[in-house]
Amino acid sequence: MAEKKVAVVVGVGAGLGAALARRFANAYSVALVARKADTLAALAQEIKAAGGDPIAIPADITRADEIPGIFERVRRELGPTDVLLYNAAMRPFGRLMETKPSTFENTWRVNAFGAFLCAREVVPDMLGKGRGAILFTGATAGTRPFATSAAFGPAKFAMRGLAQVMARDLGPQGIHVAYVNVDGAIDMPFIHKLRPELKQEDMLSPAAIAESFWHLAHQDPSAWTQELDVRPFKEKF
Repeated sequence: MAEKKVAVVVGVGAGLGAALARRFANAYSVALVARKADTLAALAQEIKAAGGDPIAIPADITRADEIPGIFERVRRELGPTDVLLYNAAMRPFGRLMETKPSTFENTWRVNAFGAFLCAREVVPDMLGKGRGAILFTGATAGTRPFATSAAFGPAKFAMRGLAQVMARDLGPQGIHVAYVNVDGAIDMPFIHKLRPELKQEDMLSPAAIAESFWHLAHQDPSAWTQELDVRPFKEKF
């Protein structure tokens, strides 16, 4: 029996991160990466009970020194990464004069710098195999930021720029890089607290977004997508 391919989900929370892990666990061994060890352990147990092959790796993605250890463990316990799903995010609200320099820097570290560092860890193995996929979770702020996105907008623009650079560099070498613009509120506990007036139909289903990521990761190389918008049918754009 052929060994399973390996997917790494960076940024596993109660919404999209968990949905990505569940979707890819159907066919991949999955590494779950996030700060909260208890959240990871519960999801890993759920996936294992369903017949999946997960490992949980608690880590702070803003700490550059922790990232090599994440992927060393993935290689040791599962194998080289075939699909990197970078879903880590920090979304502060604030205009320019309301945003602390530390908030600006930390938002950039989570959204862009962490993506850069994680990509550097998986690309060598992907180049060795001549294939792989690196998918970034983007946001409206990466294309059309609000005035209250003084930290988040620049961070997502940086992530989107990184995705474009990598796609042009690595695409001809067999690695599919894509940026997914999640244009709308995701149906998850945080959003329910923040926007209690929203109905389910006003929000994106995490499982539905994960299905789009799955499709991107398995596109034929003759028709790769570099940027994909996903939004609720009612969302204005």
